[in-house]
Amino acid sequence: MEKALGVLNELVRRGIIGRYAIGGAMGALFYTEPFSTFDLDIFVFIRPGDAGLISLSPLYSALSDMGYEPEGECVDIEGIPVQFLVAYNDLAVEALDESVAIKYGDTDTYVLKAEYLVAIALQTGRPKDRERVRLLRDEAPLDQQRLSTILDRFGLRKRWMEWMI
Repeated sequence: MEKALGVLNELVRRGIIGRYAIGGAMGALFYTEPFSTFDLDIFVFIRPGDAGLISLSPLYSALSDMGYEPEGECVDIEGIPVQFLVAYNDLAVEALDESVAIKYGDTDTYVLKAEYLVAIALQTGRPKDRERVRLLRDEAPLDQQRLSTILDRFGLRKRWMEWMI
């Protein structure tokens, strides 16, 4: 994974993507016991083009120039399936803004805070997200005040209460 993160850092250096952070199941692994996951979800900021639209074409073109091609919804980067998720709503934008810098081996990277991983999983609402929320609730060092504020601000309190039964 460290090589894949190095490629992401190169994309930032080239200005292809803005800040990025690890999210999804792989992001949860930074806070919980290991479990199996398929891909590396990367939340990214991408600058809108002249018409104000966000296009992934420059990202995929840069990756192709580096020898990495799409495979379904992911791009295989150094043997790691990477799925790029443009910060798609206010919660994802805030989560990316609040991500924390970490070292993975010798490589600098970013990961979403555990409280935002919970909120995004609640918002997404799939069965596997319910399990991720449970794992994070039981194993991650959640800041309860921060989580409470996020849940209220993004209208997720009801789902949290339903899922915690």
